[in-house]
Amino acid sequence: MITPKVNETKIVFGPCRLSYTHVFAKYNPDGNEANAKYMTNILIPKTETETVKAIKKAIEAAKQAGVAGKWGGKEPKKIDLCLRDGDEKDDEVYAGCYYVNAKSTTRPGIVNRDKTPIVDKEEMYSGVWAVASVTFFAYDSNGKRGVACGLNNLMKFKDDEKLGGRVSAERDFDGIDTGIADDDDLC
Repeated sequence: MITPKVNETKIVFGPCRLSYTHVFAKYNPDGNEANAKYMTNILIPKTETETVKAIKKAIEAAKQAGVAGKWGGKEPKKIDLCLRDGDEKDDEVYAGCYYVNAKSTTRPGIVNRDKTPIVDKEEMYSGVWAVASVTFFAYDSNGKRGVACGLNNLMKFKDDEKLGGRVSAERDFDGIDTGIADDDDLC
């Protein structure tokens, strides 16, 4: 892990695994284009205590900004926080991790480890490891108050097995003997 860089509510941390990754095109689950966003879940291993502590510190700074600017000078009794416990999610990939759902209305910057922009959407997928830049912010919307996670930028760190059940063609056909003698053996 890198040492997390924290600047009040903004933090750069990782590498962490990405899940439900939609960073080249907006995700629109309900059909309403106004609700479409770029997004990814960022999984943080619970063993990365320094990163978890830094994220909690940035969330606390966002809460204090919310008290001062959005919530009328006091913290709401019921507040929704974006750092979630993966052990409470019915998904083995999330086990042993915390996670945040990072979203943005503008496309995040996406680079490789050499900081060269990645343009091939196949390079950033659910399952890849990345270093993330996010900003936590307070919200007060439709009677709900809380701290959300804004997605700034991603740096691809390393490949891993894709999540979501789909594997590569190479893996599916590994070990298949394609040495058919001639076409007469075909149906």
